[in-house]
Amino acid sequence: MKRHRPLRSPPSQTTTTTTTTTTATISSFFPSKKPKPISSNLKTPIQTPLKWTPLNLPKSELYLPLTFPTGQTFRWKQTSPFQYTGVIGSHLISLKQHNLKNTHYCIHNLNSTNDDQESVKLALLDFLNMGICLNDLWSEFSACDERFAELAVNLSGARVLRQDPLECLVQFICSSNNNIKRITKMVDFVSCLGEFVGVVEGFEFYKFPSLERLARVTEDELREAGFGYRAKYITGTVKVLQSKPGGGVEWLLSLRKLDLESAIKALTTLPGVGPKVAACIALFSLDQHHAVPVDTHVWKIATRDLLPELAGTRLTPKVCSRVSDAFVEKYGKYAGWAQTLLFIAELPSQKALLQSLTNETKDAVKDEIDELQQSVVKEEEEP
Repeated sequence: MKRHRPLRSPPSQTTTTTTTTTTATISSFFPSKKPKPISSNLKTPIQTPLKWTPLNLPKSELYLPLTFPTGQTFRWKQTSPFQYTGVIGSHLISLKQHNLKNTHYCIHNLNSTNDDQESVKLALLDFLNMGICLNDLWSEFSACDERFAELAVNLSGARVLRQDPLECLVQFICSSNNNIKRITKMVDFVSCLGEFVGVVEGFEFYKFPSLERLARVTEDELREAGFGYRAKYITGTVKVLQSKPGGGVEWLLSLRKLDLESAIKALTTLPGVGPKVAACIALFSLDQHHAVPVDTHVWKIATRDLLPELAGTRLTPKVCSRVSDAFVEKYGKYAGWAQTLLFIAELPSQKALLQSLTNETKDAVKDEIDELQQSVVKEEEEP
């Protein structure tokens, strides 16, 4: 069985299938002896059939491979083909695309009433931003952009998530000048500071640590774990958040009520948060749907399709602002969602998927034509 490990292994701890609290001190996250395998540390849960419940969402509204492995979040793992698992609040949840169509969900650690299951489902739908209809957005964008219309046929279901702001903030501080593999290892390490909630297909899952728990981690400990210069940004940001009147978590949530410019300005007062990281946090957790994070992929799109006169110029903060404005001018108040699909189409890992989806669409169209032709022949044969 595949075993997933953070940058540093957490201390041995006795757990059950329900959430437990880690009592080890931070020093024990750097054990002198190699910890025992996970199978020795964790009690084997009683295997019960998983209960999969349909979300009744068509592929056009949610397609998992175009939503989770696209750089929005680094806490959800692919635990089997077309299945992704993560933690929302304190609940361990898997999403699975059945027959590449309707998405089903499973709550692995639910042990209470039907009312609790309904509240978890509502939290899941909120996380998936299901208050926004993709079909309507894609139709609107396709009407004003021929290239978008071409891509949307095969890239439907690529959603923008609505994450917890603290989780999103820490993840994107880790993402600064980094690659996906290393970002994921850093985020896994931070996650291990939270409460253990379960194992799915060999992957360990944890509730994201509280601000108070993060405050007990030192810069030196993060550097030893491989965070580099980002260590001082994380500890510095945590200190700033703790000093906020009413609490740092509440302060982050309050940014959802601000306009984009004010939210970006507030976020960039935090150590390690520049305009691009702030735009990511705003788009993926603060309801700022027209935030447009500008990186090399988005820059390529902009100079090719929106601002060809900027080709060959340096990507300065002023130019980034022009690019963001150009996206908003073209796509309106949901420009960040349009940018997300166009960004996904540029990722090397997604281009192969796009090709397979294109072939799948061609096959589906061919089947429909064959079926139609057969029905026409049948009608002609009938007296």
